[in-house]
Amino acid sequence: MNQRYQPQKYVQIKNPDWVKNATLYELNIRQFSEDGSFKAVEKELPRLKKLGINIIWLMPVQPIGVKNRKGTLGSYYSVKDYLGINPEFGTEEDFRQLVEAIHVHGMHVILDWVANHSSWDNNLVEDHPDWYMKSRDGKFQSTPWRDYDDIIDFDYRQPEMRKYMTDALKFWVKEFDIDGYRCDVASFVPIDFWENARTELEEIKPVFMLAEAEDKELHRNAFDATYNWTLWNMLHQVAAGKKSAKNLAEEYIAEHVSIFPKEGIRLNFIDNHDKNSWEGDQFTNFGDALKAAIAFSVLMDGMPLLYSGQEAGLERSLAFFEKDPIVWKHHEIGALYAVLFELKHQNQALWNGKFGGEIIRLMNDRLDEVLSFSREKNGNKVLGVINFSGATVSVNVDTSIDAGIYQNLFTGEDDTISEKLALELVPWEYLVLSHLK
Repeated sequence: MNQRYQPQKYVQIKNPDWVKNATLYELNIRQFSEDGSFKAVEKELPRLKKLGINIIWLMPVQPIGVKNRKGTLGSYYSVKDYLGINPEFGTEEDFRQLVEAIHVHGMHVILDWVANHSSWDNNLVEDHPDWYMKSRDGKFQSTPWRDYDDIIDFDYRQPEMRKYMTDALKFWVKEFDIDGYRCDVASFVPIDFWENARTELEEIKPVFMLAEAEDKELHRNAFDATYNWTLWNMLHQVAAGKKSAKNLAEEYIAEHVSIFPKEGIRLNFIDNHDKNSWEGDQFTNFGDALKAAIAFSVLMDGMPLLYSGQEAGLERSLAFFEKDPIVWKHHEIGALYAVLFELKHQNQALWNGKFGGEIIRLMNDRLDEVLSFSREKNGNKVLGVINFSGATVSVNVDTSIDAGIYQNLFTGEDDTISEKLALELVPWEYLVLSHLK
C-alpha cells in the first residue's frame, strides 16, 4: 500500500516514563505557610507524598518586579530576573535543597515559566529594549486586551531574544536539576519557539512540559500536557444545574475521544490559581456535586491537578498580590483525592495519555442524569457510574461486555457484575469499581 495512505503519528515527542500515572500539585509558595518559604514547603513533602502527589509544580520562584506592581507583594508572573531567586521564599541554596528533597521523596518538580512577558524593571528592558513589543506610539506595551499593566510583552521576532529565553530555560534544568516546566500563556508564544526549546531541553534530560493552553497542536513537538478548561467549565455548569450528564457525554467526551491525540495528556482540574469558582456559598451549596466532579476529573482520561489548599477544603480564592496563608485542616476532600489517586497509581486503565485506556460509554436508561463508563488497559479495568443530578435516580446500566468481579473503591468489598447493573443513586452519588489483572 502506498505510504500516503498509512496512518501518520501526530505526536512526535516522547513522555518521560514517570509521567505515565502521575498526579500534579500546584504549589503556591507564598500562601502555603505563614512564612511562605522553600523550607516550609520541604517540611510538608512527606504529607504530599502520602496524599498521592507525583509532580510538584512550583509557581514562579524568580524575583518580582517593583515598577507598576500589583498590590503589596506583586504578581509571580511579573518576572524581574529570569536567573534569580525571589528572596521572599529563601536563598538559592534553600531552593536547591528543596529540589533535592522532592527527588529524595520520589517525586518530580516543574517550575512555572513566564516566557511571554517580563516586569517593567527587568534588566532586559535597559539592556535589550529591542526585544520587546512596542505600541503604535513606540512605547512598551502589555499583553493587548488584558489587565496586565504590571508587565510588558516580548517580541519573538527577535532571534537573540529567543536564544536568551531558551538558555534561561536550560539554566534551571542544568543548575538545579528541575524536571520541566509549566509554561504560562503558552499559546501567546510562537509554537516554533517551544518546539526548539523542547529539543534543546531534551539534550540535557527527559523533561515534562505543561502548556497553559488548550491547543492540541502544542502536543506535536513541544508539550506533554495542555490545560482542560473545557472540562472545568462543563463540570461547573453540570454542578450548577445548567448542563446535564448527557451534555457532558455528548458535548465534551465525544469530542475528546474523536479529535484529541491519544498521546497527548489533558490537565483535569476543579481548581487552580486563576479558576476559583468552587468557593464560599458555592463551595457549600455544591457540596456533593463538587465531590462528584472531583471523582470524574480523576477517572477521566487526563492528568489530575490539585491546587494548594484544596485538600484542606479551602472555601475561598487565595489573594494573589498579598500575603494570605492557607488554613490547614483535615478535610473529606483531601481524603477523597487520596483514595482516587491511589486507584490511579494502581490501575493501568486510569493512566495518563497513551499509557491508559480510552473512556467507553456504557449505555443506561437515565442518560440525562447518569454518566456510566468503563476504561480498560491490558486487562485492568475501571467502571464508573455517576449521578450528575440533584435527584435520586433508579438506573439500569448495560454491563454485558464488562461482566466480572470488581472491587468497590470505597467499601473495599468485591462486587460481582452481571450483564445489567441496577442501581439507585442518591443525588450526586458515584460508584467506582476496579479490576486488576
